[in-house]
Amino acid sequence: MGARGEFLKQMRLAAAIHWYTAGKVSQEKAALIAGLDRVDFLAALAAEQVEVFAVDMDSLKYES
Repeated sequence: MGARGEFLKQMRLAAAIHWYTAGKVSQEKAALIAGLDRVDFLAALAAEQVEVFAVDMDSLKYES
């Protein structure tokens, strides 16, 4: 893959991460946008230190 192809790949991933973290797309849709399967998209999120699972501590208190 040339420099242009690598740039486009990184832009798609950046856009997918942005839209996912903004709540505009699901993990599955973001993975498709990034050109990855869901497992690889989750790995990309981890590499970028993006929270995947949001936990509301107040809600947890009421559940226990």
